[in-house]
Amino acid sequence: MAYIKWAFRAVVALFVVAFLHYTLPQHDIVRISDTYEKRVDFGENSIFWAKEDTGNATGTVNRDVFFIQTIKKNGKPLVYRNEDTGWGWPPYFKFDTSNLQTEASDLRSTSENPKWVMVTHYGWRIEFQSIFPNAIAVKQVADPDMTIIPWLNIIILVVLFAVFWAIRVRWLRFWDRRIDPIVEGVDEGWDNLADSARERRGRFSRWLASWRR
Repeated sequence: MAYIKWAFRAVVALFVVAFLHYTLPQHDIVRISDTYEKRVDFGENSIFWAKEDTGNATGTVNRDVFFIQTIKKNGKPLVYRNEDTGWGWPPYFKFDTSNLQTEASDLRSTSENPKWVMVTHYGWRIEFQSIFPNAIAVKQVADPDMTIIPWLNIIILVVLFAVFWAIRVRWLRFWDRRIDPIVEGVDEGWDNLADSARERRGRFSRWLASWRR
């Protein structure tokens, strides 16, 4: 039973970590090589795409999506999609897809004369499922090796931990004050009932022994 309990906790913890890793903003320093627009037909991976851009028709199975092609310092390619999040989830309230695409196009550069750009995004890049991270902002930086401290992520995680700890403390107090007395009362009742049953069996055994004599 203990193994099942710990396995359940591990699965829940893994789900929470994956959810936070997908949702919280991440930062990459890359070189933008190109930008383009492509018609995308959504299939089983549709949950990893944002909803329709604000102001466009809803419920469509395909639409044009902006993409930003980049190259990392180590030479590996990384492609971002550029979609509005609107008022939905994750709550980035992004409505400036076209503006961001224009900024990204203006920051294009070559390997001979690179412009290094910090791309803020959320999501994952999963190639075999055609899943792309969604770019939120682009900003030119001078040093590709600069250290980025994710202050927003740190603040959010600290707040979430504080909320979780507060809920846990209050739940334990509630359990100690409300649930444990009930459980102890039930256990005591069962113990008293068992004692009473043993006493009745003892009296019956003594009566039966005396009757036989």
